[in-house]
Amino acid sequence: MVFAKACQFSYKTLVLRSLDGEQPHFEYQLETHGVLINVFPTYVEERSAPENDYYFFAYKVTISNLNNYPIKLLNRHWIIRDGAKKERFINGEGVVGQRPLIEAGGEFFYQSFCPLDTPTGNMRGKFEFSDSEGNRFWVPIPVFFFRTPSSFTQ
Repeated sequence: MVFAKACQFSYKTLVLRSLDGEQPHFEYQLETHGVLINVFPTYVEERSAPENDYYFFAYKVTISNLNNYPIKLLNRHWIIRDGAKKERFINGEGVVGQRPLIEAGGEFFYQSFCPLDTPTGNMRGKFEFSDSEGNRFWVPIPVFFFRTPSSFTQ
């Protein structure tokens, strides 16, 4: 059986500060089963309408296969929580219409978005993969946070 890293994981939150004094940017990382998930969320001011309680956030995800065998992303499960603690659940095949095969040592990158009714919130979830022998396993996605620039000063 190729799948051997049953319980090993590493979680990191990196704070990347802007040199021009803008809001800090955060990158979230979690490694489990030889798969490293990086998430970089951002607030998209030009697509938001705070006066209508509409806050548009985007996020970039990089999935790195640290194993010595290919893996295929099969399914996703997301839990989206806004600042009022209202939760939505998203389940589906693949990501952004794809079920990518990620070669050993390879990466897959995609971008998506999440509109909220509040200026803060978070997402967390998991991806289901299969290895080259057909074994299926879930990899958690690190919880990551959405914040408008004004939420850093309140």
